[in-house]
Amino acid sequence: MSIVVVAIKKSVLVGKTEKEQFVNEVLVITKIIHGNVVKLLDYCLEEEVPILVYEFIPNITLFHHIHNEEGGTSWLSWENRLRVVAEPASALSYLHSHATTPIIHRDVKSANILLDDDFSAKSSDFGISKLFSIKEENVNIVVHDTLMYLDPEYRHTGNLNEKSDAYSFRVVLSKLITGK
Repeated sequence: MSIVVVAIKKSVLVGKTEKEQFVNEVLVITKIIHGNVVKLLDYCLEEEVPILVYEFIPNITLFHHIHNEEGGTSWLSWENRLRVVAEPASALSYLHSHATTPIIHRDVKSANILLDDDFSAKSSDFGISKLFSIKEENVNIVVHDTLMYLDPEYRHTGNLNEKSDAYSFRVVLSKLITGK
């Protein structure tokens, strides 16, 4: 008998919005097959509090490492920074261009980039992601994102597209380079 360590994602709040985000996360993540996206192992949406079971990612978030918070380390050499930035960039490219249905992540930030045993970066948190048709150039939706990562064009027009994810990713890149 082997022991498998997993991560359980369970909402603290149990409203309609939270349940919809969990259902959306399952719908989106089951369409993604990429090595730099955290793997969903199982889920239960029929209970009052939905539960998602993910692979366990032990080295916490990129946010913690950039800001050298508790659990962060000083392993962020320039070589490691380049690798860590290339991996979620590859995942975003896949979401926008290679997934069977293109996906806008909508919540790209350093807190949603997890680091595994080998410090490989994995994108996570697809609860507010949006599947969109190639025919949809812009998607007018409400974003609950961290403001500093939010695309100014979206704030001005209310239209969100893959360029919005690219903008947010540039903010992650800036934080990784500057450490701020």
